[in-house]
Formats: sequence, C-alpha cells, structure tokens
Amino acid sequence: MSVELALDAPNTSDLRIRALDPLPSPRQMLEELPLPGRSAELVARSREEIRNVLQGSDDRLLAIVGPCSIHDPEAALDYAQRLAALIPELEDDLLVVMRVYFEKPRTTVGWKGLINDPGMDETFDVQRGLRTAREVLLSVLEQGVPAATEFLEPTSPQFIADAVSWGAIGARNPESQVHRQMASGLSMPIGFKNATDGDVQAAVDGCVTAAAEHTFFGVNADGLASVVATSGNPDCHVILRGGRLGPNYDEASVADAVKVIDKAGMPNNLVIDASHGNSGKSEVRQAEVVREIAGFVAAGNVSVSGVMMESFLVAGNQSPAPSGLTYGQSVTDRCIDWNTTADLLRELAAASRARRDG
Repeated sequence: MSVELALDAPNTSDLRIRALDPLPSPRQMLEELPLPGRSAELVARSREEIRNVLQGSDDRLLAIVGPCSIHDPEAALDYAQRLAALIPELEDDLLVVMRVYFEKPRTTVGWKGLINDPGMDETFDVQRGLRTAREVLLSVLEQGVPAATEFLEPTSPQFIADAVSWGAIGARNPESQVHRQMASGLSMPIGFKNATDGDVQAAVDGCVTAAAEHTFFGVNADGLASVVATSGNPDCHVILRGGRLGPNYDEASVADAVKVIDKAGMPNNLVIDASHGNSGKSEVRQAEVVREIAGFVAAGNVSVSGVMMESFLVAGNQSPAPSGLTYGQSVTDRCIDWNTTADLLRELAAASRARRDG
C-alpha cells in the first residue's frame, strides 16, 4: 500500500524550473584562463593600495571610473588602454581603478549583464558570458589597470574574483544576508552602497556584518556544494549613491553619514558615487557632481576617500540589442564621454593635491 502511494504521489520538485544547465567548475575556468603572474602582482598591489587609501595612510583619492556595464569586450579594452595612457599623469594624486561590471541588478526586469546574456539576445549563454567576463578582466589587467566590479550572484566570485581589486555590493543588497556573507569571504576591499531609499545605516550594518566570521552554503573550486567558513572582511566601507529622496553627496550629507559610521566604530571615510541618485542618472549632471565633490575635497574634506563615475567612450546610453549598436556607448545607465572623463580625472587629481598641500 505504501509503495502504491509513493508511485502515485504528485511531483513536488522543480515545478517552475525550465532547465538546469551545468557550468564548468571554477577550477576548470581558471585553468583554461589563468591569471598571469604580472597581473596577479597588480591585483595584490592595487588591493593593498586601496586599503591604504581607505585607511588614510595613503593620501591619494581613489577614482573608480568606467562603463556602467561591460557589453562589448573590444570597447572595454579600448577604454582600458586610454585609461592606462592617462594613469601615469595622475598616479601621484589619484589611485585609478576601472569599473568592469558584468552583473546588473534590475529594479524589475531587463538585461542583467554580460555574464547572464552576453549576446543581448535572450539566449542567456551564461557559460560564454562567464568566459567572456574573465577574458575582459584579463585584458584590462594586461594594460596595467586594476579592475572593480559589483558582485551580485553568490557563485560568480569563484570564477572572477582573483582578478578583481575592489568590489561593490549594490543598493538593492546591503541588507541581504547572502551578500553580507559573501563579502565576508571576498579577498578585496568591498564598498556597500546605501539602500535605494538613501538609508546609510543599511550600508553601515552591511559593513559591520561582513567584517565578522560567517558559515554558510556555497561552492568550492570544483563546483561542489560546500560549507563555507570565512574570517570576515575588515576592508568594507560605505558608498553614498543617493536615493529616492534625493542626492547625498553634499558636505552636509557626508557629515551626517560620517556620524553614523563613527557610531558603528568604523573608520570615518567613504566613497561617493556621482551617478545614480546623486545625479538623477544624467551624465551632464554627473559631471557637475564630480566637480562639486572635487571642490570640497580641495577645500580639505578628509572624509571622502574616493569618487565613482560612470564613463564610456561616447556620452549617454542606448538600448541593449544583439546588433546595430553605437560603439563605445553604454547599454545601461547614461555615461560621461571619454574626453570629459579625462578632464574630470585631472580635476580630481588637482583636488587631491590641493587637499594634501592645504
């Protein structure tokens, strides 16, 4: 009787799963696309330099700049080469790291980034997306430019994190236990953005939580389900990116954020994202915000450790599509063009120099 009931029992598993397509293991991908020794040295050195900037022992300003998202490896390499040519002029005053973002969280639905849908054609060839993402990171590092990215999927760091110098937890996730745990085990400094409503406390709590030890579910280098135990990440910090209630990059907002950070016992430094809620997603306004930040950095504000900019070769944005795109223009948020970016980086370098000399 019990056997008959079991045979006749309804299926209760995976009722809404359309497919389960195995990925290569992280070990397989890292063996296929290894991080060269020179690039590994750049990653290790730049991570330490970022830590020193955030802790105040390096008085330069951190500048995290690049496309809102990577969709064209050729254009990304073009941008990295231009940045590499500019860095020697700026490196005494700025620590420049390129945005190399592959995962795009969506408020509702939309293109989720190069890893999820590399062809922008809804074929969702994640295997190709992961390989392409890693290839892009390796090509950026070959130019001598350290890379920054946002970590969204808790498994993706196993495939790319060895090539990343700075990471971010986006505004939709500072309260996510999964992302806090993930950040606790990542090997680079991690910025937590304030929540989409502008709440800074969520980012501070994320930093405090990620600094602690955690035990959680994950995968190992062979792709096997594993129990992950972390030692905690002491290099987490707050990113101000504005929110639904408006911008929070001005000096008064920075001072208010520092009070929240101080109360938590964290170092009173932060990074300001000039895009998103701080600019209304306008590339024109974003450039103005960067100049305003440069102004109060030059006047001596020491709480601002870094500035983020969304920048690409061509200003503005366009809709994702499998073909017919404008070369070097964002397919997600509106970006500042290259020439304006170069001018802004020089202005930020001058502000950093003025702060030091003041």
